[in-house]
Amino acid sequence: MDSMKRTEDDPRWAMLVNRRSATSADFVYGVLTTGVYCRPDSPTRLPRPENVVFFASASEAEAAGFRPSRRSGSDQQTVARKHAAAVAEACRLLDTADSMPNLTELAEQVGMSSFHFHRVFKKLTGLTPKAYSLASMRSRMKARLADDVTITRALYQAGYNSSSRFYEASQHMLGMKPSEYRAGGANVDIRFALGESSLGAILVATSSKGICAISLGDDPDALIKGFQDQFPNANLIGGDAAFEALIAAVVGFVESPATGLALPLDIRGTAFQERVWQALRNIPAGSTATYTEIATQLGMPSAVRAVANACGANKLAVAIPCHRVVRSDGSLSGYRWGVERKRTLLDIESGGGPGLFSGR
Repeated sequence: MDSMKRTEDDPRWAMLVNRRSATSADFVYGVLTTGVYCRPDSPTRLPRPENVVFFASASEAEAAGFRPSRRSGSDQQTVARKHAAAVAEACRLLDTADSMPNLTELAEQVGMSSFHFHRVFKKLTGLTPKAYSLASMRSRMKARLADDVTITRALYQAGYNSSSRFYEASQHMLGMKPSEYRAGGANVDIRFALGESSLGAILVATSSKGICAISLGDDPDALIKGFQDQFPNANLIGGDAAFEALIAAVVGFVESPATGLALPLDIRGTAFQERVWQALRNIPAGSTATYTEIATQLGMPSAVRAVANACGANKLAVAIPCHRVVRSDGSLSGYRWGVERKRTLLDIESGGGPGLFSGR
């Protein structure tokens, strides 16, 4: 009787009884008499409360000795599809919202609790709903500023309902004032310097927010020209002695990516690009992922070409490891800084290639 009362007092039991409210529940339940576990929305007969034990996850249930029910596999696939569809719809709502929506309201619109929705959204996109919304607004802001419209009109079209909030956000999102961004970075200081690595010449540039560019190539002059084209009116300042230490840290990281880069990055892209780039940063050194796997992870399995384009738009070589993405058959595809460099980086990370500090 005590176990039955404990079960009935657990709020998860009410969700289990009401199958409709359990569709977005984040737990599984085990049945003591059968030794199996199920999701709360699984269309199985409701067990007696004294025979039920709750778990936070399937892995926790299996660790306790329960096995998945026969429907568990298909149930999990159905849930994964529901989650992907809900996140895709949430992204659409965020991309078209006139202002940043409330988390609870957004979760309700896609049929989930706010807590569960927040976890699922971050798991699939690599961003919180708020971070995604800010990235989407930044993307719209950049597009409007690039068009021949007034800054006031751009701020409202991007989803800002006050000019003070817009100008405050623009410093964070663009790294400069809106008027400076429109003018190609006019009056903005960007420090840069060239170095040498086993992969060839390397250009590193920083804004006030952090490292905004890491480029690799054979021709140092071509690297500088490409960077100047990005911000034609910015104040490009050559690095001083103190900047050399930063260059050395970046070169050391490029030579041994597994060590990590403990320096701030100034990442600027569209909302979708930032989702892709975050997924790339989750790929550990020595491992690879396919474009299809990344697209599927983002809940957009048909967006393989868009994922490839986002990889090509990356301006932070190695720091955002687009070199770890390969074709479905494992072969190497294009790389902004050259396919041979991509091959060399993968060899270095797998322990099969020389680096600058390996006595080559």
